[in-house]
Amino acid sequence: MNALQNQAAVLSQSRSAAGLRPPGRQARILAEMMRLGWRPLLDHFPSRLMTPVMMRTAFATGALLVRPDPRARVQRFRTTTRGSRSTAPRTITGEWLRPRDPDEGAVLYLHGGGYSFCSPRTHRVITGRLAATTGLRVLVPRYRLAPEHPYPAAFDDAMDSYRWLLDQGVPAGRIVIAGDSSGGHLAAAVAIEACRSSLPAPGGVVLFSPWVDLSCEHLAEIDRSRRDPFISPVIAQRCGLQYAGGHDWSGPGLSLLNCGGLTLPPFLIQLGGVEALREEIEQFAGVLAEAGTPCELQVWQGQIHVFQAFNRLLPAAREAMDSAARFIRTSVETPQETTT
Repeated sequence: MNALQNQAAVLSQSRSAAGLRPPGRQARILAEMMRLGWRPLLDHFPSRLMTPVMMRTAFATGALLVRPDPRARVQRFRTTTRGSRSTAPRTITGEWLRPRDPDEGAVLYLHGGGYSFCSPRTHRVITGRLAATTGLRVLVPRYRLAPEHPYPAAFDDAMDSYRWLLDQGVPAGRIVIAGDSSGGHLAAAVAIEACRSSLPAPGGVVLFSPWVDLSCEHLAEIDRSRRDPFISPVIAQRCGLQYAGGHDWSGPGLSLLNCGGLTLPPFLIQLGGVEALREEIEQFAGVLAEAGTPCELQVWQGQIHVFQAFNRLLPAAREAMDSAARFIRTSVETPQETTT
């Protein structure tokens, strides 16, 4: 464990030495507002009222207040494809974010929300900017949510979306799988499964503050020593249990650390310097590095969990997303030889 953490730390330090933007005034104000307003609300609001339906409504309402990037057009998506676990056809819905004159290739973006809330619409501030800055179409599936649909529902929906892109003739090497928070966990799980199975591997993977350990075994302890401005360990643990649905935490699709022996595509991982998920993300980056997977770990000083969602407010968030766009462009333009 120590060796992995040290390896991840080296990756982090090498990137920090390259001169990532230090937190500005806006970032410090945002973190303090979250710490003094959002966290107490989550920690003290009656748990019986903090239901998935309430959380979905709150995030959907908040999304209405943020104008997505005008350079990308939103188009509804609906198709029927072969299912992951049966021969019966399944319906996939979601949306495309399309830039003007898109290039060949696509980003499969899997939104966060604890596997229990949020939607393609709530994440347009990220997906629209990705489409505009990469020049690629961004497909955002509306995967099924827990607790109504526990694992492997979201995993199957994401795998079906990736298979559908391949069936449409999009070369695997020109597909980048991306996601934030629980969507980052899902994006990594899909990429790992593609390399573990007979599917061709994507050209790259981009993770924004990925949720690595769904059991949240150490999250409360870390939060006590370094209080996260955004994530409530109690709610995170509840979401993890609802999604796992009694399955073994170490099973495929749930654990990201059992990827040894696989040749994976390049990873870019970005995280905020003040978030409580930092240790588990660095551990995952260390596992990838030990396996020989190209992995760039960016720790953005003073930033909160999925700070990229505030790219219309924070200069660092825009810079981070521009960095992600450059990685995506490089990934789809460089042929990858990734096999099991």
